[in-house]
Amino acid sequence: MLRFALLLTGAFAVLEAIGGWWSGSLALFSDAGHMATDAAALGLALLAQKVARRPPSRQKSYGYARAEVLGAFVNALAMLGVVIWISVEAVTRLLAPTPVAGGVVIAVAVAGLLVNLLVAWRLSGAGASLNRRAALLHVLGDLLGSLAAIVAGVVIQVTGWLPIDPLLSLLVALLILRSTWVLLRQAGEVLMESVPGHISYDEVGTALTGLPGVISVHDLHIWAMSGERVALSAHLVIAEPRGWPQLLTAGQELLRHRFAIDHVTLQPSWAAPPKRGKVIALVAQNGGKRSTG
Repeated sequence: MLRFALLLTGAFAVLEAIGGWWSGSLALFSDAGHMATDAAALGLALLAQKVARRPPSRQKSYGYARAEVLGAFVNALAMLGVVIWISVEAVTRLLAPTPVAGGVVIAVAVAGLLVNLLVAWRLSGAGASLNRRAALLHVLGDLLGSLAAIVAGVVIQVTGWLPIDPLLSLLVALLILRSTWVLLRQAGEVLMESVPGHISYDEVGTALTGLPGVISVHDLHIWAMSGERVALSAHLVIAEPRGWPQLLTAGQELLRHRFAIDHVTLQPSWAAPPKRGKVIALVAQNGGKRSTG
């Protein structure tokens, strides 16, 4: 899917750049620049996807799954650069309007819209990783750019009002900025090993403490290994050492079925948690004891 999107987007970016230069349209030329950035982004996504499939090694014991997240992060940064370029150019065009050939803009923009619709449709059914979402975000931004170029071409062709071209470019830049910021934040949270947004840290701790035989939970860590896989480690203070094998199985099943966490490391202990050296404080306790954390 990514290879198909890369070839189609890269080829049309050249055609649209020629159309933007010929017609003098910023909306069309900025969309061409956006599509060229898309082609680079899709190439990066394709490379990241291949790297992510490499098996774990002695140096990369978790594997290379975060290569896709890193690719999404870099793509989002590239999109911010595109937004800044469009905004600066749009303000320049507002201060000094230039002639625009509306008919050429409409013809090229309609073709670009069809290409973007086809690529977006293919990518939308290709998975939900952050990397592919980043690639899809680029294409959807292109789709908006094509729509803006069509509207600008129609208005200029009918009324001759030139400011519509940079104004619509600014609108598209704002829409792209919002989606890009969301993606950048999500990729950054994965790279910073934050607790995934769809998981409640306190709820996981309380659920583990609710297992029969668990007195308390401490040093609980939850992080994303990739955009789709979550890992967890925790220390459990338990009442009876002999029941640990059954308790371990119960904890793994709980985390897998209730929270979709399948990479789990649980360590038992039979004494109170240490006074020093804790990263995260006590989460919860059974038997009506006070909860902290």
